[in-house]
Amino acid sequence: MDYQHIRIERNDHLLTIIIDRPEVLNAVSPVTNFELDHAFDTFEADEYLWVAIITGAGDKAFCTGGDISAMVGATEEGDYDIPENGYGGLTNRRCCYKPIIAAVNGMAFGGGFEIALAADIIIASDQASFGLPEPKIGSAAVAGGIHRLVRQIGLKSAMGLLLTAEAVDAQRALQLGIVNEIVPAGDVLEAAKRSARKIIKCAPLAIQATKQCAVEGLHLGSFEDAMRAQQEGDFEVLEKMIRSEDIQEGLTAFMEKRQPQWKNN
Repeated sequence: MDYQHIRIERNDHLLTIIIDRPEVLNAVSPVTNFELDHAFDTFEADEYLWVAIITGAGDKAFCTGGDISAMVGATEEGDYDIPENGYGGLTNRRCCYKPIIAAVNGMAFGGGFEIALAADIIIASDQASFGLPEPKIGSAAVAGGIHRLVRQIGLKSAMGLLLTAEAVDAQRALQLGIVNEIVPAGDVLEAAKRSARKIIKCAPLAIQATKQCAVEGLHLGSFEDAMRAQQEGDFEVLEKMIRSEDIQEGLTAFMEKRQPQWKNN
């Protein structure tokens, strides 16, 4: 597929997705939304791709949410449709157990922040900022941002951001637990790639099983329920990992003191 609003780069087991609209601070139009959805579909379906990074072009913005001009011009039903997988093709993508890293190179506002919150890891530039300013224009963060923020940083901290609709800088985001790491401006994509390379050294099925257990186990409500589901074989990727060739390869490589050669099966 030829993209208009995004770029993708493949490097071995890593897919990098770049929102390429720096002239509008990487705002998301309907075209952008569906192109991102297609890119993440490609990532999810390709067994050779193990980790994805999403970032924005330029040095000012990761993504500033919806393209307001496109929203204002959406006079007919369907003019500003969102993919079934959610905003940016990501916020409702519930069964992708491959890791996704957000390399936040600048402003992450509105839907852009919601995309970042839907990632597994956030690496932020020291010039990054985060916020859900939708109430200032009469709306709310309905692409999962409200619910993710409450669950990820706790009710009181989340309400401080949600009800004021104010932005926080990278350092405050780190203190709140929104981001995993802050790096100098200009180094954010390379830092994300360093994290990706660490993940890629691990068995892909083991990583996917870990993500499934963590995410689905959290949704089950209690530690006991999560452990029960795990013991009863409810986490299908974990069951696949247990029966995989890679688990034997990992043990053999350890005993032979060599690097394992993962097959993803």
